[in-house]
Amino acid sequence: MNPSERLKGLEAFVFTADAGSFTAAAERLNLTNSAVGKSVARLEARLGVRLFERSTRTLALTDAGAAFYRTCVRVLADLEEAESVLAAQRLEPSGHLRLDLPAAFGRMKVLPILLPFFEQHPSLCPHVSFTDRFVNIVDEGIDIAVRIGGGNIWPSALGHRYLGNERLSFCASPGYLRRRGTPLSAATLELHDAVVYGRADGGTTPWSIAQQAGPPEQRTVEAKMALGNGEAVVSAVKAGCGIAQLATWLVRDELEAGTIVKILPQLEVVGLPLNLVWQRNRQLSPKVDSILKLLAASLRID
Repeated sequence: MNPSERLKGLEAFVFTADAGSFTAAAERLNLTNSAVGKSVARLEARLGVRLFERSTRTLALTDAGAAFYRTCVRVLADLEEAESVLAAQRLEPSGHLRLDLPAAFGRMKVLPILLPFFEQHPSLCPHVSFTDRFVNIVDEGIDIAVRIGGGNIWPSALGHRYLGNERLSFCASPGYLRRRGTPLSAATLELHDAVVYGRADGGTTPWSIAQQAGPPEQRTVEAKMALGNGEAVVSAVKAGCGIAQLATWLVRDELEAGTIVKILPQLEVVGLPLNLVWQRNRQLSPKVDSILKLLAASLRID
């Protein structure tokens, strides 16, 4: 059978099931009662099953009709989505767009990707926030968020794409190492000044220590200095204040320049995951779809 023939009558059937009568379905479809009734009858004849139980007052789905209805709804939704995608591809990204980015990673890695795109699409009005807290994307009206960290389970309202994991290395300045010596093991590391990330609740982020077997050990260290910003930690390390465990993306420029060096490579561990997150019901919007494609293709973490 021609595929187009299989679609005949599906819309009339679904609208009738939703509305509960041929009359209400006819009004929504801008057809006559007779046309809707005949369309459903032809569909039943072609399928060889009765889809509705009819009486003078009620119209109810049969068991076969209920099963067929669920499939038809899914098929029609897929067709609508496919048409929306094609229409979206013809439209220019425009309007207000809310993005939420991690503070340091967003400024250093994401914003340089976004700015040329914003320049190319002057009808787009982006609002970009930079925060290390986990915003509620739906409640706060965020279209797209880039997140470092978080679990593997996401609400059904959100789409997400995994983009890799950061790597964490122990780092110090050459000047500090000349002055205090280079630690050669996790044990001697404890004898050095520690610069750590300070959380808003007054606690500090523990160091993750690689083990010969099993998962890394999470070790809370006595810190000489706790700073609530990743870039501030980098500045302190460059100034020779101590040793810190840092994401390699955060110190790439310093490592290349030699102002910070890696130590204890055997203790390097895989850090937090990077995810691109968005509201599913906004994905087909040209502005959201285009940003998602741009970041998925361009954004990497290591």
